[in-house]
Amino acid sequence: MVRAPRILFAGGGTGGHVYPAIAIADAVRSIEPRAAIAFAGTKERMEWEAVPRAGYAIHPITVSGFQRTLTLRNVLFPFRLMKGFAQSWSLIGNFDPDVVVGTGGYVSGPVLLAASLRGRPVVVQEQNAYAGVTNRLLAKRVSQIHTAFPEANRYFPQDKTILSGNPTRKDLLRASRSEGRAYYEIPESTKVLLVFGGSLGSFAINQAVERHLQALLAEESLHLIWQTGAKYYDAVVGRVQPHPKLRLLKYIDRMDLAYAAADVALCRAGAITCSELMVTGTPAILVPSPNVAEDHQTKNAKSMADAEAAVFLPEARLEDRLLEEVRALLGDEYRRKRMAEAARALARPNAAEDIARHVLALAGWSADKT
Repeated sequence: MVRAPRILFAGGGTGGHVYPAIAIADAVRSIEPRAAIAFAGTKERMEWEAVPRAGYAIHPITVSGFQRTLTLRNVLFPFRLMKGFAQSWSLIGNFDPDVVVGTGGYVSGPVLLAASLRGRPVVVQEQNAYAGVTNRLLAKRVSQIHTAFPEANRYFPQDKTILSGNPTRKDLLRASRSEGRAYYEIPESTKVLLVFGGSLGSFAINQAVERHLQALLAEESLHLIWQTGAKYYDAVVGRVQPHPKLRLLKYIDRMDLAYAAADVALCRAGAITCSELMVTGTPAILVPSPNVAEDHQTKNAKSMADAEAAVFLPEARLEDRLLEEVRALLGDEYRRKRMAEAARALARPNAAEDIARHVLALAGWSADKT
């Protein structure tokens, strides 16, 4: 009997790195249920809980990032890097993967380097329009690079690079507008502005929305779904009065229904958020965080804006232009329709399955061998 494929995933630190890896792993298992799948991650970051919750084993790798400012933490960096590489070398030997898949984050570096040095095929999935440092450094050593934005292709060897898109959740495509409106108890005939800043929230977006909240709620037939993030929820609730047209939330656990209910989203421009906006065809005002490494979110937002799939609103101009941009977009149904069509044209809803099939092919798998 042919050996079942063995796939090791390395990615972590943020949901933007962890959830694409889980989505690809789920697709691998759906195509080949016998596949042995494991993850490498760090105990201190979100993957340590998210990966087991998804049903996969995870192995600890010691790793930390190099700080761009002078700090004593950088003194320990080379020692943690060597330890992480040694752990990665052992993990590759013990798990014996046919293919190693890296989706970004600090943990990808030592694991993918160890895999390539041990002669294992390596696949990289780059979520952003501007490629991350780790992926750029490893590009010459890997077998395939799967990108989500066409702008990222220029950072990699063209003969290895495939524009596949970012893996997104399948449930995003199943929710209907009526289901979303019923879930949030919002009338079908009204317009809905969806505001969110990721699971932790965005101080800048929260501050701007709070400043203009009364003007927004005064708009005829406008309802607001506002996710503050866990970090800011208590403070916002303490200052904002309840209102029948406001749904104030700490966290959105049904993003499928939130997107379905929304006419316009006001949000950050993380790679996965952008891909979800594309898949759902949600017109959006994107406010990139200026605090992420190498300003990835600005590149993502500009990519969508250049395709007329979103509005790019720099954080520095957020408070001054928020009302103007929201009113202009909500008041122009034709523009929203065109924006939704442009977003869907960018979407690649089968990204997880497409990448999974490439990974399985590198592992020597084919349907007629099962």
